[in-house]
Amino acid sequence: MLGPVGVTLSGLYETSDGYTPVRGAAAGAADQPLDLDSRSAALRVDAPLDGVNLEGANLSLRAATWEEDRGSGLLNARSNASGHSLSATAAKAPTVDGYGWRLQAWRIESDFANSSASVAADRSTTTPANDQYKTPATGWGLNAALRRRVAEIAGGRLEWEVGADARFNEGATNEFFSNPTGAGFARGRRAGGETSVAGAYVDGSWTGGDWLVAGGLRYDRWKNEAGFRYEYTLATGAPILDETDEDRSGEVVSARLAARRDLAAWLGEGYAWRAAAYSGFRPATLNELHRPFRVGNDITEANAGLEPETLRGIETGLAFDRSGVAWGATVFWNEIEDAIVNVTIGEGPATFPRAGFVPAGGVLRQRQNAGTIKAWGLELNGSVRASEALALNAALSWTDAEVDGGAAAPSDGLRPAQAPEWSATAGVDWRATDRLSLGLAARYESARFDDDLNSRTLDPAVTLDARAEWSAGDGVMIWAAVDNAFDADVEVSMTGSDVAGYGPPRTVRAGVRFSY
Repeated sequence: MLGPVGVTLSGLYETSDGYTPVRGAAAGAADQPLDLDSRSAALRVDAPLDGVNLEGANLSLRAATWEEDRGSGLLNARSNASGHSLSATAAKAPTVDGYGWRLQAWRIESDFANSSASVAADRSTTTPANDQYKTPATGWGLNAALRRRVAEIAGGRLEWEVGADARFNEGATNEFFSNPTGAGFARGRRAGGETSVAGAYVDGSWTGGDWLVAGGLRYDRWKNEAGFRYEYTLATGAPILDETDEDRSGEVVSARLAARRDLAAWLGEGYAWRAAAYSGFRPATLNELHRPFRVGNDITEANAGLEPETLRGIETGLAFDRSGVAWGATVFWNEIEDAIVNVTIGEGPATFPRAGFVPAGGVLRQRQNAGTIKAWGLELNGSVRASEALALNAALSWTDAEVDGGAAAPSDGLRPAQAPEWSATAGVDWRATDRLSLGLAARYESARFDDDLNSRTLDPAVTLDARAEWSAGDGVMIWAAVDNAFDADVEVSMTGSDVAGYGPPRTVRAGVRFSY
């Protein structure tokens, strides 16, 4: 603190030789480590605001910068991401029977470079296939809100907020592609556009007696504009494709309503019931609209015609929390309409419009609004504090999810990609001494699919992580951690030729944390 002004400066540098995602007999000389070199820094300044009607108000300013360079797991395939951000927030918390307010503004500028390569059938070599050498993007936004807290209304306390916000994004991809002979890129591409979402909302909660009721309503208008795609021959500059996307816009109303009731009078101390109903939406990103990408021999095309996906859901549950024992059980149902999914178009070797040549073992996909995803399931969680030093926790989730894409859709009746039916976690935290803390965390995921056609199956997996922390003195903490302690092979991807990509093997980390 510098008088009434608080200054926080943080920095991070991380480097790693990484791990190779394709391992074992299937791996070849083309398979390389996911090495990493990352650095970032941030500065935050917090200060009180002085002036008429500004008592209790504060101003927060933040600036950050970052750059990350990493291997992509294949020879001739790397990526680099960099950028910086600025934000400012002025706010005053509402007092009892008084008003508060908030004003926010932010801006992010970023760039991304990514090179990809096709892989030989024996994985001994790669051929450069795409070089997205520059994909600049800018995002900015505003938020303004008025807040109020009422101490007594209808026998309880009311808090509400009314506000408006807006988010704007623009970006483009610049790339070289098409290298069928391996002699060099033959074509260039520029594509991009702008997106925006602006809306107004009201949000509130009421607490009284055994009840907590909360809800909100918002209106949003989204817009996709200035979209384009231009492809040309590198040797001559002659155009091959010159498209201008139609501007598109729409309106969405979303809402939520939730309630919680203490059931002590009916079931005893510690019991509570809750229920919620909600809706929401997610507009397509600039990447989904305009930037195609490639991983190995698999190509995914963008789609400038995407509509926002919308969500509706309900849930209800029972909870208990008393004397160091807590548990909860929740049943939920969700429906996502116009779900944005990577839809399989065809398999290689073949040549496709727009995407070009897809090699053997690869597939062409495109981002599409693939119908409706319906899911319902059950979530259970619990924790026990066995003593002041020992705590145990566990959670279990079961989800039945299905894609309804219409009778003619290949994915109709199938399960969404990367969505396991079962997942479970369990852990224990033990304060062995005043200075030493130990922890274990286990995780299980059932089999899941890597693609929309449910043709690539990823095996179930169990992992165990361990962590130890030692307090070496005032403000000094020494820690060590082992991730995936049993070195389990966790499948995270699968190629069309049944070559699995794996998550991190056993990883040992250690560090020192200073605080003041």
